[in-house]
Amino acid sequence: MRIVFMGTPEFSVTVLDALVDAGHEIAAVYCQPPRPAGRGKKDRPTPVHVRADALGLEVRHPVSLKTPEAQAEFAALKADIAVVVAYGLILPQAVLDAPSKGCLNIHASLLPRWRGAAPIHRAIMAGDKKTGVCIMQMDAGLDTGPVLLRREIEIGATQTTAQLHDDLCSLGATAIVDALAQIDTLTPQPQPEEGVTYAAKIDKGEARIDWAQPAAQVDRLIRGLSPSPGAWFEMDGTRIKVLGSVLAQGSGKPGEVLDADLRVACGKGAVQLLRLQRAGKAAQDTAVFQSGAQIAPGTELNGDS
Repeated sequence: MRIVFMGTPEFSVTVLDALVDAGHEIAAVYCQPPRPAGRGKKDRPTPVHVRADALGLEVRHPVSLKTPEAQAEFAALKADIAVVVAYGLILPQAVLDAPSKGCLNIHASLLPRWRGAAPIHRAIMAGDKKTGVCIMQMDAGLDTGPVLLRREIEIGATQTTAQLHDDLCSLGATAIVDALAQIDTLTPQPQPEEGVTYAAKIDKGEARIDWAQPAAQVDRLIRGLSPSPGAWFEMDGTRIKVLGSVLAQGSGKPGEVLDADLRVACGKGAVQLLRLQRAGKAAQDTAVFQSGAQIAPGTELNGDS
C-alpha cells in the first residue's frame, strides 16, 4: 500500500521499520520539527526524522496541518492510508479524509482505557495487570475512533515504563502490519462507553515520592515514571531520582531507611530501591550508589523537605 507515516519519538521508529520491511511504499514521513537540545542547544532532528533520512524517505515537519497549503500538500501524496503513532499534532478533518482508506492510529493501551498522552505510564501507576495496543480508525475525537485490531500483553510485577514501552513497540509494529494485510476484511468495532479513562500528560509535580503512601503505590509510581521524568525524593537539599524498585518486607516511619541496601519504609510495607540517580549524574545500581552516598539505616528520606 501507499502509506503516509506520521510519528516522532523512538516508539514510532520500530513501526516505520516494520512497514518498510513489509514492502509498503512510504510516500512521505511526517514528524515534529527539529528542536534545540543538548549543551549547545543546536536543533536536533527527532528519532523518526533520523531514521527516515537513513532510509532515503522524504521527510516533512510542518508546524501545523491546519493551513490550506499543508492540507493540499498532504492530499497531493494520494496515499491509500496514513499510519499515525505518537505524532504529536492534531489531524484536521481534511487530513483525516485525504487517504482513500483513512488514517490508522497505533495506541498503546486497551481502549477505551487510557485514552490520551501517557497510557504506558498511567497503566503501571494504576496497577493494571495487562495492557496492549489498539489499531484504531482515527476520527476527530481524542482516541475515540473504532478499533480494527487489538493485542494484549501482561504487565510484569517489576516492569518499568521503559521496559513496557519496548514490549509495546514490538507489539504495535506487528499489529499494524497484520491490520494492513487484512484491511479490507476487518470490521471496525466502536469503543464501548463504559470503562473510559484518560491518560493525562505526566505533571512533574506528580513525581515527588510520598513515603506515607502504601508501598504498592510508591513502587508503582517509581516504576511508572522510570526513566522519565523519574520519581524523586530530597535528602540534605539534594534531589535523587529512583528509577527502579520492588516491594519488600519491613516497617518503620514513612521514609525511614531500614538497611544499607536502601530498603525504605512506607505508610504500609516497604520498597527496595534498585537504581538511583543524583541530579546531573549517571544512574547507578543501589550498591554502586551506596558506595559513594553511604545513606545509613535510620536516615529519613523526606520527599517534602
